[in-house]
Amino acid sequence: MPVYEYVCRRCAHPFEELVIGDERPVCPSCKSVDLEKRFSVFATSGEAASAAPAAGPGSCGSCGDPRGPGACARN
Repeated sequence: MPVYEYVCRRCAHPFEELVIGDERPVCPSCKSVDLEKRFSVFATSGEAASAAPAAGPGSCGSCGDPRGPGACARN
């Protein structure tokens, strides 16, 4: 379910609203329906983002080969 950001055109109050189906959000400050939808940027933070697994092995410590430790010995 999408969460949208809005700014009320009547009182300039910014807020976020969970919108389900064809619901029309209402400004929580002045109850106006004259709203401007704002562009939102998706972001992650918190424990869920930090608990993500690593992308893979790091580079070799001596040569920086992106295939990982010991990769340069296999050339």
